[in-house]
Amino acid sequence: MWPDSTIGKIIHLKTWGLMAQIEWKQEYSIGNASIDQEHELLIAQINQLYEQLSLPLDTETIEAMLAEIEDDISTHFALEELLMQEAGYAEFEEHRQDHEHLLDQINDMIFNFAIDPEAGREMLVNRMSDWFSHHFKGFDARLHDQLG
Repeated sequence: MWPDSTIGKIIHLKTWGLMAQIEWKQEYSIGNASIDQEHELLIAQINQLYEQLSLPLDTETIEAMLAEIEDDISTHFALEELLMQEAGYAEFEEHRQDHEHLLDQINDMIFNFAIDPEAGREMLVNRMSDWFSHHFKGFDARLHDQLG
């Protein structure tokens, strides 16, 4: 028989696995093939991160995955901002500021994971999907209305 604390951790990890997956939805499309492809890649990376988080803690692998996600998101935001500027997008500054806020949040999650991997793992599980979906459903949906 397993100690209660072990069973609790297993149940929690299984719950994390169930919560983790983000599904690509057509509503996430902004109508630009390059941006949409990057969005799909970011979703795949976040889903892979969630899968890794549901396994026994492997700090090095998770830190490498987070670094790759942060790098790809930074590059993605730069492309989005270039396209918005070229299109004369009216909400450019507000959208750019949200990008900055999102980058600050991902860097906070990375920092917190480095300091305390167990607590950082829980934060990543609880916040990463919301972090990503909020931007898609709000800012990128409005961007689709102009660029799509």
